[in-house]
Amino acid sequence: MIAFIFGETDFPKYIYKKFKGKKNYIIIDLTRKNIFGKDKNSFSVSIGQFGKIISILKKNNCSRVLFAGKVKKPNFAKLKLDVKGIFYISRIIKKSKLGDAAIIKEIISIFKKEGIKTIRSNFFTPELTLTKGNYSNHRPDLEDKKDILNALKSLNKTNPYDHVQSAVSRKNLIIMEKNEGTEKMLKKIKKKKGKRNGVLVKFPKKKQDSRIDLPTVGINTLKQCKRAGLKGVLLKHKKNIFLDKRNCIKYANKNKIFITVK
Repeated sequence: MIAFIFGETDFPKYIYKKFKGKKNYIIIDLTRKNIFGKDKNSFSVSIGQFGKIISILKKNNCSRVLFAGKVKKPNFAKLKLDVKGIFYISRIIKKSKLGDAAIIKEIISIFKKEGIKTIRSNFFTPELTLTKGNYSNHRPDLEDKKDILNALKSLNKTNPYDHVQSAVSRKNLIIMEKNEGTEKMLKKIKKKKGKRNGVLVKFPKKKQDSRIDLPTVGINTLKQCKRAGLKGVLLKHKKNIFLDKRNCIKYANKNKIFITVK
């Protein structure tokens, strides 16, 4: 039996479509709106209820879990805690100071102590990762390559445990993703009049744990890039979740946007 621990974003929905109706899974739903609540195998739980989560996993003979989607830093003052939650909360709060990703890593460590293994997030969806190459008719030119280099330099300077996974580079201007996510960052970027320029680079962190929160790109990302007047997107070899590949490539070709994997 596998347990899916689902947070926000569209990636959990993709996994759910593959497993919906099967008998060999349960869902620990950490979403704020209880997105998967209609599934009889779903359990809506607070991230602080470790005792309840572990009890559910063991009752259903789950020796493996898979994390998908973002789990944002909770308001610890309002967090629902059970006995094990109280026991572990000081460790979670300490790790939260390093960034959102550090919270999930600590939860993985807690699960390991309880005899539960965490598998990589794309274990059942290898088709969603891309290998090196260009996936669109358009390719980055010399100016784009300079923007890419500047974005990568900026990403390399960030805290390894931050949730920052993307940056937009437009000539000498760098705009970094914050906790709000990539699409909200892109919405704030205004399209330049005349010539399109700028590149979105969406890479995993230097110390990215492949078991959790791989950077996700989909059709909405490309639409936001178009609205912002960007020329393309750079991803990393086998280190991104790329949703709706066929339609994304079709959209990129139609709108002269490059999709490149390094």
